[in-house]
Amino acid sequence: MNRFALMETTVTQVHKAYLSGELSCRALCEAYLARIHAYDKSGPAVNSIICINPKALEEADRMDAYIKEYGALCGPLHGIPIMLKDNFNTSDLPTTAGSIALLDWVPPADAFVVERLRKAGALILAKTNLHEFAIWGETVSSVLGASVNPYDLTRTPGGSSGGTGASIACNFGIIGLGTDTINSIRSPASANSLVGIRPTMGMVSRTGIVPYSLTQDIAGPICRTVEDAVRCLDVIAGYDPKDSETAFCVGQKEESYLGHLKLDGMKNARIGVLKSLFGREKINQSTNIVLQDAMKVFEANEATLVPIDEDIDQAWLTKEASVHLDDFAYDLNQYLRELPTDWPVHSMADILESGKFHPFSESNLREAMTLDINTLRYYKKMYNKIGVRTRVLKLMADYELDAIIYPHQQQLVCKLGGSQQQRNGALCSATGFPSIVVPAGFAPDENAPLGVPVGMEIMGRPWSEGRLIEIAFSFEQHSHFRKPPRCAPDLEPAEFLQKR
Repeated sequence: MNRFALMETTVTQVHKAYLSGELSCRALCEAYLARIHAYDKSGPAVNSIICINPKALEEADRMDAYIKEYGALCGPLHGIPIMLKDNFNTSDLPTTAGSIALLDWVPPADAFVVERLRKAGALILAKTNLHEFAIWGETVSSVLGASVNPYDLTRTPGGSSGGTGASIACNFGIIGLGTDTINSIRSPASANSLVGIRPTMGMVSRTGIVPYSLTQDIAGPICRTVEDAVRCLDVIAGYDPKDSETAFCVGQKEESYLGHLKLDGMKNARIGVLKSLFGREKINQSTNIVLQDAMKVFEANEATLVPIDEDIDQAWLTKEASVHLDDFAYDLNQYLRELPTDWPVHSMADILESGKFHPFSESNLREAMTLDINTLRYYKKMYNKIGVRTRVLKLMADYELDAIIYPHQQQLVCKLGGSQQQRNGALCSATGFPSIVVPAGFAPDENAPLGVPVGMEIMGRPWSEGRLIEIAFSFEQHSHFRKPPRCAPDLEPAEFLQKR
């Protein structure tokens, strides 16, 4: 009797096992639930899960019945367990955005992205922790507290989608969904040896996602492999009449990006190395060493690395070209006003007055209350965005680049209780350009058995996802830097994964 290899499994491997009868969707879900039980609140206690779908096994049985009746899959994500950041509306599960102000709130309808996932056959296994209202770079909520990095239990898993990142790194599910306003898909990918895709602004709908900054918010996959991330992107991307921004993807989005999974995708690519986004202080040395080693993979596979000396200042980008906090109160208030009339909060002011928030969030909430979108300061930031877009496109044109690379974080992901510093995500979030973070290796640390994960960001022109995927997939296949954390090993015995 064969045993299915659960650890680091992929969509393709699971679907092959489903169709051959080697594996059932129920058995797979039982295996993931066993891992969550063993490692999320027990063992290393990574604390990544806000709630588990109580009907997951019933849904799994329906998936198995479909294959038994039709001998085929019902969709491209048939029976694939999804870890969903808890700021996506779900009509059958609470959506808290990590705040006790929304505890037990069950929206009347799924988010557009969630609806697409379900139609593709995906199974929402659990909803994951996030930094409260997704407003910062750690993962600390008033609903669950702090999530922990499974590679170094003294560090944050990044944020704000850190619960998704930690859960996927620990093999609690196959595909993770996060949102990204400044860094929040790419930060957990970097911190957890994962792949994270921030698509071009307008490729993925925000309808039904608790907003932070609709000028910059976008959803995307966090997965263990580029291929699984692409399979997810294919499902969630597309035009949504309720989100006007997605009109820009019409005629730009490809029907599928799977054709870009090319082993030789780095060959003849010209890759810009943006030197100003590499830190120059002692604290940056460990990250820089990892990136320098990782870049050898490009050169070994016939890509050309092109040094870029022009100064792009990540601190200036965050302060002068990102409107995340400026939008926050206005956009969140639009969401909260739609809550039932008897719900206790309908604005950010109500939340602050009620005290229903984590102390770690208070300074950001109060600062957001002092800002407005109808100010000269706001308009100047929006003008700066245009200038940065033009400047980056000109750099790529002048150097004839396919993509630009840099570390997503100039220094290692911070310790628990600390605050993330020197992250480079604002370059893409301020411009709306696409990027993919891939594992680049590990930096040695006394608290991390494998080392602390370091992620490399690969950014491109708007709507260049296909070319970025070629480069990212080829880099992944020729490097194999991804490793699962040692704190959450395979469970034995695994009778639930034996053929029934």
